[in-house]
Amino acid sequence: MLTLFSLLTALPAALAFHLLEPELVLPAFSVLLFVEAAFAVIAARLMHSPDSADDLTLWDLAGGFTLIGCAAAVLGEPDQAALFLTEQGDLRPSSRP
Repeated sequence: MLTLFSLLTALPAALAFHLLEPELVLPAFSVLLFVEAAFAVIAARLMHSPDSADDLTLWDLAGGFTLIGCAAAVLGEPDQAALFLTEQGDLRPSSRP
């Protein structure tokens, strides 16, 4: 399970690093980690495994994804992401008569 979540994190992160502008990599990575945390929570709720302090559980993965996603969101510059999104919105033609 850990290998699956590692691949689901590393592959989109590498693609985002190569395809997006540098200012947008951290916000995109943050969103990716929050989505993965949600999937880990859903999987943990559906799979009722016995609680053991020795094993790494899906709840631990969800907490780690959330923590790292929050750190990526804090370290990213939201001004650059907001500027990018507003520039994309200005490119649409207006339908004024």
